[in-house]
Amino acid sequence: MKRIIQVSGMLLVALLLAGCAAAERTVDEPLVNTYWKLTYLGDAPVTVVEQQREAHFVLHTDEQRVMGSTGCNRMTGQYRLEGDALSFAKLASTRMACPDGMQTEQAFLNALDQVAEWRVEGQQLTLLDADGEVLARLEAVHLT
Repeated sequence: MKRIIQVSGMLLVALLLAGCAAAERTVDEPLVNTYWKLTYLGDAPVTVVEQQREAHFVLHTDEQRVMGSTGCNRMTGQYRLEGDALSFAKLASTRMACPDGMQTEQAFLNALDQVAEWRVEGQQLTLLDADGEVLARLEAVHLT
């Protein structure tokens, strides 16, 4: 009887631990139709300039359009997605001059031109070049 109680107790603990581990797993955000906020360019953190939009994009399924902001200007273009491969084409942006953030804008557009691959882990999107080097990191933002 004592043995049955011990085994039952161990099974209960194992089930509780398995349940806790499952509850802690995060679900990966979908790449498409998610608002992705730019947080890093390479290893450098990106800060939002006061009185300006945050750099971000959304990949829309309609006609494989990308729309977003470089931080200063709005941008639009097309993307191509095949498995883990991702590329951007025909990127265009408005041409406002901003007192700050123009370096981030140009670096972001340059990074998008070099994207070859993507990875999503939880709410983090990593964009990589053809050599597997990190170009940018973005974070999913849920709009309310």
